[in-house]
Amino acid sequence: MLINHPLLGPRDAAEFTCFGDASLLLRPDPGPNGEPDQAAMDAFHDYLHLRDNPAGTHQELWYHEQGDRSWLVVTRDTINHSIIKVELARNVKARNLKTREGAG
Repeated sequence: MLINHPLLGPRDAAEFTCFGDASLLLRPDPGPNGEPDQAAMDAFHDYLHLRDNPAGTHQELWYHEQGDRSWLVVTRDTINHSIIKVELARNVKARNLKTREGAG
């Protein structure tokens, strides 16, 4: 399987390690001033224990271990294993933070 790295172009999947669901990038905030309140603890519980396992399009976190050591978010179809999109994880994280700030 080839992964089209956004900076390096097509790379063999053997160069990467998959760390699973990319929702790791959506970890909830700990609460005001870094002190968790009940709502923050409930949100973290749900994030940690209530994950989906969808069939179909899914985002995964991949690490380019045998390359430039970048983190990628790979959007992949879990039914036929086709790769739909590959992005740098830092760009996805920045976009998520902007979305979160805009909603709050």
